[in-house]
Amino acid sequence: MLRQGMEEKKKKTTRSCRLEARINSEQKALFEKAATLQGCSLSNFVIASAREAAIKAIREHEVIRLVGPDREAFIAALINPPKPTRKMQEAAKRYKKQAGM
Repeated sequence: MLRQGMEEKKKKTTRSCRLEARINSEQKALFEKAATLQGCSLSNFVIASAREAAIKAIREHEVIRLVGPDREAFIAALINPPKPTRKMQEAAKRYKKQAGM
């Protein structure tokens, strides 16, 4: 995945924003070693790694994972949904009216 981020770097882009971080010497050595192993600069490695971590964090936040009884209840509700209550029907009518439907 890091290589994909580095491939995107090769495209001509204008960088106008700056990001700074304070790290200790052990962290810097670790990042430099990883960048060397990936065959890229420290900056490119950190940018690609941060981008990958950000995408993963957002994806994990946006995805719902259900297991066991929760999954079964969700699937059952999708397959055999309950009939809408009077309040649900009224809410749907209000929505349609507001949305101009």
